[in-house]
Amino acid sequence: MSETDSCGCHGDTERAERDPAYRRALWLVVLLNIGFGLLEIVGGFIAGSQALKADALDFLGDGSITFVGLLALAWSERARAKVALVQGLFLAALGLFVIGMAAWRVMNAVPPEAELMGGIGVAALAVNVAAAWILSRFREGDANVRAVWLFSRNDALANVAVIVAAGLVFWTRNAWPDLVVAAVIALLFLHSSYEIV
Repeated sequence: MSETDSCGCHGDTERAERDPAYRRALWLVVLLNIGFGLLEIVGGFIAGSQALKADALDFLGDGSITFVGLLALAWSERARAKVALVQGLFLAALGLFVIGMAAWRVMNAVPPEAELMGGIGVAALAVNVAAAWILSRFREGDANVRAVWLFSRNDALANVAVIVAAGLVFWTRNAWPDLVVAAVIALLFLHSSYEIV
């Protein structure tokens, strides 16, 4: 196996282009991400949770990027590689934005509503586990396929962190767990960005 074969950025691109099951899976993931992202951004503002807002941005970003990935299936391998690069750079920008927002909130941190934060975190985890399960059989494809899989996997990990943070906010009556988890979500964005790029 050559070095380029082991990088995870080459795969069965013909399958990705022609497999109707993969297209259906992407459409389901787009609808799950955009739909829940809109609900979660509202919930993040109501609960006053920076971590929920970061996670909602991730849902909306993932839904948009997955939609672009869906369009890219009909494009050439070179075009798909460019789309994956844009996806990686977008994820890096999102991570830096979330870190900046968390740093700004440190100056006037108010504990979020822990019960609502936890409830939304549990619902978000269920949505992300469903999306990851839908995509799990396609995770070994080209860079674009891999990018979509990584987004869903990382979202599920981030939701577990949000749920833990909600419990810590409830226990400590402090905003710090919420801000720390927002920063951790941002670091997940940056790590995935590095892998994709």
